[in-house]
Amino acid sequence: MAAGTKTVDYAAERALAKDFLTNFAGPHGEPKYQNILQDIANRKIRAVQIELDDLFHYKDVDEEFLQRVTENTKRYIGIFAEAVDELMPEPTEAFAVDEDRDILMTQRVDEGADGGADGNDPLQRMPPEIKRFFEVYIKAFSKVTPLTLRQVKASHIGQLVKISGIVTRCSDVKPLMQVAVYTCEECGFEIYQEVTARVFMPLFECPSQRCKLNKAKGNLILQLRASKFLKFQEVKLQELAEHVPKGHIPRSLTAHLRGELTRKVAPGDVVEMSGVFLPMPYFGFRAMRAGLVADTYLEAMSITHFKKKYEEYELKGDEQEQIDRLAEDGDIYNKLSKSLAPEIFGHEDVKKALLLLLVGAPHRKLGDGMKIRGDLHICLMGDPGVAKSQLLKHIINVAPRGVYTTGRGSSGVGLTAAVQKDPVTNEFVLEGGALVLADMGICAIDEFDKMEESDRTAIHEVMEQQTVSIAKAGITTSLNARTAVLAAANPAWGRYDMRRTPAENINLPPALLSRFDLLWLILDRADMENDLEMARHVVHVHQNLESPALGFTALEPSVLRAYISAARRVTPSVPRDLEEYIATAYSSIRQEEAKSNAPHSYTTIRTLLSIVRISIALARLRFSETVAQSDVDEALRLMQMSKYSLYSDDRQRSGLDAISDIYSILRDEAARTSSMDVKYGHALNLISRKGYSEAQLKECLEEYASLNVWQIHPSTFDIHFIDA
Repeated sequence: MAAGTKTVDYAAERALAKDFLTNFAGPHGEPKYQNILQDIANRKIRAVQIELDDLFHYKDVDEEFLQRVTENTKRYIGIFAEAVDELMPEPTEAFAVDEDRDILMTQRVDEGADGGADGNDPLQRMPPEIKRFFEVYIKAFSKVTPLTLRQVKASHIGQLVKISGIVTRCSDVKPLMQVAVYTCEECGFEIYQEVTARVFMPLFECPSQRCKLNKAKGNLILQLRASKFLKFQEVKLQELAEHVPKGHIPRSLTAHLRGELTRKVAPGDVVEMSGVFLPMPYFGFRAMRAGLVADTYLEAMSITHFKKKYEEYELKGDEQEQIDRLAEDGDIYNKLSKSLAPEIFGHEDVKKALLLLLVGAPHRKLGDGMKIRGDLHICLMGDPGVAKSQLLKHIINVAPRGVYTTGRGSSGVGLTAAVQKDPVTNEFVLEGGALVLADMGICAIDEFDKMEESDRTAIHEVMEQQTVSIAKAGITTSLNARTAVLAAANPAWGRYDMRRTPAENINLPPALLSRFDLLWLILDRADMENDLEMARHVVHVHQNLESPALGFTALEPSVLRAYISAARRVTPSVPRDLEEYIATAYSSIRQEEAKSNAPHSYTTIRTLLSIVRISIALARLRFSETVAQSDVDEALRLMQMSKYSLYSDDRQRSGLDAISDIYSILRDEAARTSSMDVKYGHALNLISRKGYSEAQLKECLEEYASLNVWQIHPSTFDIHFIDA
């Protein structure tokens, strides 16, 4: 041993580990690890996670012990496992018996007591791993900043490291042999072989003393039921985009998940993983080529998701109070929408639509197995420089699961699924593309108009059926792609050309357009007041690195995620008295389109489903179990406002000012209903769909009342036309 190296007394280390497990108290004074051990004895859980934060706060543990645990983690996992073996309490509750394990263990203990095995033979001694029905993990410090893949060096070999990355590939969960058990045909003894690597050389001859004395080469038979297997999964971690230096490609690292850590991640998850960084020598022919070089991998100990799925989101105490307080706020719809990308000027209604995209509606499954999607699809089409890409990036940042891709950088295979050869098994496997990775999340596709037509057709099935069907290389299957598509595109000629029809400008096939719940046209128009406000806003953001005051404190993305996750648990229904109202609204939209020479959109029965979905999403924001008429009105208003810039141009062409147009809308409504009266609330709803404000309505009412065209009720402001 090198001079100055201190010899570690592992018996003393095990005693310290036992003392820690016995006496460490949780935040409320309860024996934290004693309770965990009791749950393991009762077969409720199967993992003991030793947290370094707890070791740090324990009075009898010094820094040297912590350093040894961090630098020689694999050895200390064994020490803590031995301590757990000694401290394991008796079960206090009845549990289901595992026939293979429990009956075989009872038989082995009885045989050992009868002297059936040779205690001096190390291969006949029962290894402690086969008796255990738990795994021990050591979790790194929670406050330590995770390393990037480039910062993990050869000096970290054997140490506990914490890294961050994105999961790009997950293998199937397969059994990994931990203890191989053989039975000798000659002497009948059980022979145990501990397996510590991915591959091992099986035993063929019985090594027991009896077979050696008899000079009989006893044939060993591997007993699979008596052997112990662990769940094993291989995961590929890739560097996050922000950690990759300029001009470099992202690095990857293989991580091995065992036992209870399997099935915790999926491709596309951004995770923080702590584990032991270990070498893995090559075997067979590859070893001859590699020489002394070994591959490296991470033996995972704990996994933390950066952004949890809505279903897995657990509200903390203060978050629940904050959500309850926000839910009572009457203006929560506006506050939540303004908190989305507050640095971007204007686009109030676009942000409201994007908020509803995050909330979504519940999926419906009919009795015969037919499914109706609940995800909203939105396409933002507009002139260059209206912050479409920035809005997309912000939504991906807020959403717990999101994938961002561009039209030119995506092929049809990259969006759906590719067939590749698995490097471990050499079998053909499916690797999910962007739409599959965004399952139960949002897929943002920028430069949607630049995509090849053949690639764009891959999205059709995903947007309505929410599956990706594959028939390649002998693999015929259907993958889930329950994703909300958020696309951004430019018009056909770069900018919107007012001399051409909307269909010519949009330049997307009707089959694709009808699948979008909202197609938002954002045109960049010269407006003195608006441009001045926008310029001031941009300069303020550039100077102060924050948005101007909104009148309230903008909500953090984490609070938005918490509120949306709580809202998504509500499943509102449409009451019977609103069914006729929605049906009438849909039929009137169809009639308006039929009258128009150049329709602004394609109205199909999917439009009706879009109205219902948006209405349900609005009800979810209020934590309401039923959809209100105001929700349907707001859904119709958003559909009209998405084409507001076009309607304003139609009015300019026809020479109508706002007041005259409001009058013509109210007159047409009175003629349609054959009534001389129009309710004020109904009038406000009608004109807001066309993009007019309440102030303009009041101005119109006063002007035409002075001309004696109608009378206004003094308190309710209802309109009564005077018969000429």
